[in-house]
Amino acid sequence: MKKQLLISFFALLSLVCINAENNRTIRISTDNIDLILQVGENGRLYQTYLGKKLLYERDVRDFPWNVYAASDGSVSKRGWEVYSGSGNEDFFEPALGISHSDGNLSTILYYVTSYNQPVEGGVETVIQLRDDQYPVDVILHYVAYPKENIIKTWSEIKHQERKPIILSTYASTMLYFNNSSYYLTEFSGDWAKEAHMSSQQLQFGKKVIDTKLGSRAAMHAYPFFEVGLDQPVNEHQGTVLMGTLGWTGNFRFTFEVDNVGNLRVIPAINPYASNYELKAGEVFSTPEFIFTLSYNGTGEGSRNFHEWAINYSLKDGQNDRMTLLNNWENTKFNFNEEILVKLMKEAKYLGVDMFLLDDGWFGNKYPRKNDRAGLGDWEVTQDKLPGGISALVKSAEKAGVKFGIWIEPEMVNPKSALFEKHPDWAIKLPNRETYYYRNQLVLDLSNPKVQDYVYNVVAGILEENPGVAFFKWDCNSPITNIYSPYWKEKQGQLYIEHVRGIYNVLKRIKKNYPDVPMMLCSGGGARCDYEALKYFTEFWCSDNTNPVERIYIQWGFSQFFPAKAMCAHVTGWNKAASVKFRTDVASMCKLGFDIGLKELTTGEIAYCQMAVANWKRLQNAIMDGMQYRLVSPYESNHMAINYVSKDRDKAVLFAYDIYPRFKEKLMPVKLQGLDSNKQYRVDEINLMPATHSKLKANGKIYSGDFLMKVGLNVFGATNLRSHVIELTAQ
Repeated sequence: MKKQLLISFFALLSLVCINAENNRTIRISTDNIDLILQVGENGRLYQTYLGKKLLYERDVRDFPWNVYAASDGSVSKRGWEVYSGSGNEDFFEPALGISHSDGNLSTILYYVTSYNQPVEGGVETVIQLRDDQYPVDVILHYVAYPKENIIKTWSEIKHQERKPIILSTYASTMLYFNNSSYYLTEFSGDWAKEAHMSSQQLQFGKKVIDTKLGSRAAMHAYPFFEVGLDQPVNEHQGTVLMGTLGWTGNFRFTFEVDNVGNLRVIPAINPYASNYELKAGEVFSTPEFIFTLSYNGTGEGSRNFHEWAINYSLKDGQNDRMTLLNNWENTKFNFNEEILVKLMKEAKYLGVDMFLLDDGWFGNKYPRKNDRAGLGDWEVTQDKLPGGISALVKSAEKAGVKFGIWIEPEMVNPKSALFEKHPDWAIKLPNRETYYYRNQLVLDLSNPKVQDYVYNVVAGILEENPGVAFFKWDCNSPITNIYSPYWKEKQGQLYIEHVRGIYNVLKRIKKNYPDVPMMLCSGGGARCDYEALKYFTEFWCSDNTNPVERIYIQWGFSQFFPAKAMCAHVTGWNKAASVKFRTDVASMCKLGFDIGLKELTTGEIAYCQMAVANWKRLQNAIMDGMQYRLVSPYESNHMAINYVSKDRDKAVLFAYDIYPRFKEKLMPVKLQGLDSNKQYRVDEINLMPATHSKLKANGKIYSGDFLMKVGLNVFGATNLRSHVIELTAQ
């Protein structure tokens, strides 16, 4: 046995040396970005460059091998190891931590081989690394999307040790930067205060952004960030790293500035309470980390993400989105079939595509009259809706709209028939007093039986009612009482396997019902990642529909997500703002309504009908065009944003006076993204009936060059006033 191991060891060293010599440089490129990795003289893999694309291949081949540029001056030289393991000569945060079957905590990975292969939209680079003392392999994946200037990367960990190993750290990747200074913009919040942006300079040491909430994971921190290199993050200029992690669970971003002023960025699953046991032959896959480097501020970086998402990541990214009328703000739990049928007719009158039935339609033993009962019992409440879902689908069809429905299948109320029958299906401590968030518990999706149950919630509705055209999938509680009856003594598996269980369900739904769109919701915007959005056409940004608050929330989410992925509804929140203002704010995203027509005047209804028609007519620009954030609400008392169609023949400008100051100096808004040589007609749309535009530019024709250099005077001194400007190439 010892002889066999010795032979294998020398064979591995020979393989390492051969491949290290023959594959010295690995280049991962987009149209504007180069990530260059090199095999060192010691056989290990290092990052030597990440920045603007180098023009000449010779420069890449002859790139100076400077991985030993950094030194602590007392022990050893060290480099930017691409996937640094714990226990090596680097004293800073590693990407990988393993407790081997013999208890050894060190892992040092050597380059073995690499290759490229084509994938949709780009090229995938696959790199194999291996420990020289243990049969542990790490496979690094990089997918470069040239046109969109996006790189997606993740890692796979596997082994052939005699006993299971324990993973304590498992990053998706590591990126390094050598700049004069670093400025982090992070996104934080809470219910009704999602995606709030704040910035700080990174100094020596570690800054960590993480979440430990499990299911409603992004309630306080969001899985994306921006880092300004050499200067603070700016919308229109400067170099910025923009990154996001595709993981619908606990995540952790580590930003570490070392003793010589270099920055390492480590995106990962949060290993909190998750020492993961990996058996021989199994593969541990980390989440995808998606990033771009923009050299013209976050605006360019956002457009990189938007284009990539629509083309390759967002479910049905190329398809149109349906406008809708939701009943929640209008009825809450208090409705019956007659009330819903009236709302369906209102939806048709409004001009939207669909009626969406929200919470409160299910449960018989414990009817869903409030949020304290019924979750888990996905059967129609007979005394409330005697005709069932099928009658509602038929009524919607008769009214001339599609029918959608709300579900929260990952959750259970203790007061439910499901919990009485399967108390072991809930994540719940066996020996401590139970505490509840929103009167509910989280079902243990790491349990395959629970996965089957949750899948059948959707499959059952669709098989019995194939006319159901849309699901709003909610998730209102983080994981509490953290214990899985399924995993027993292996509780370190729970957080990770729970998220994988959710994906198992979503993959089955997408495979068997590929044409059914779904909205991702989590008590607002607490789920907003690109792994989940492979299965959802859109996500609900916030339960806060106050249009002033929504301006900030939508500004934050737009940094990484295209408008067609972001749902925005017109409601009765903040009636100090006109229906026009509320509708114009919602029209910047996927438009919906959650308001009864009885609340509106005849003129307001006519306005909404016109706004819906305009939004549908301009989908090509707003939903699929290029977005340019022009005036930030964080930096002024106003906000402006414009969208431009891909052919640059159509543009839409949204401008808002939020709370202008007395005699404030008002500057013209300079548009972006137009064709300088084209002539554009300027028309203010979304005007209230019997009113006329007061903009001096209305109806006039200007060159794209003029509109981008001189701009339009659209701001005023009136609180909560909005303008929507359509620009059409002549």
